[in-house]
Amino acid sequence: MTNEPLTIRELRRLWKPHKDRFTALGTVQPTPIRFHRACSWLAESELLIDRQEYDSALIHQWIGFNALYSRWDAVRQEPLLDRQTWTEFLRRIVALDRDSLFSDFLQDHKPQLFQLLENGYLTKYFWRDPHAANSSRAGNGVFKARDYYLAGKWHLILEEILDRVYLLRCQLMHGAASRNSKLNREALSQCVATMDEFLKLVLFVWTQTGYDQDWGLLCYPPITSPTICLPRKTR
Repeated sequence: MTNEPLTIRELRRLWKPHKDRFTALGTVQPTPIRFHRACSWLAESELLIDRQEYDSALIHQWIGFNALYSRWDAVRQEPLLDRQTWTEFLRRIVALDRDSLFSDFLQDHKPQLFQLLENGYLTKYFWRDPHAANSSRAGNGVFKARDYYLAGKWHLILEEILDRVYLLRCQLMHGAASRNSKLNREALSQCVATMDEFLKLVLFVWTQTGYDQDWGLLCYPPITSPTICLPRKTR
């Protein structure tokens, strides 16, 4: 990996040999579909960031992330719960990172990431009861993150960070914030910048060591081909 910032265009170039190999198999495979879906949303998020349209950028980023981590529950015939799947995904993708890219990212951006972690408005504890006594529990994530840094538990630090991003994502998606609200500009810009770099690292690791992994049953696969590998119901 070079020192140049990653772009979706460059990531697609790195992915092309794997894409060609999957195409040669003659069936629609879940792994390249995940990559393609993610890139389709993240390419648009790059343009939105350039225009400083951060509300839309964060939504596009999370959709792109969701395309990578989501899994189909063959028993219940529905997607598995969001948090259950993305926390497991974090553990796996960090384990595949042979170049320590995630640890470098987390250490290089530690001051900015702690600002995000210290934002009490981005924790579930604050909104359960927005009073001083309860909002102080928001700091628990900071204390845990410090311990995780010392122990090198990078996937758990990412989990704490994504918890904050997810709350803001939910506010936007469920109409709990105004578009271009002045109240969340700083937090939103921090989340967008963090997700932009994090997700491009995820896709880079995917091109290097994640391409041959089984990422689980695909949610809502395209059904244009009769030979597609569809999820099957477990009896």
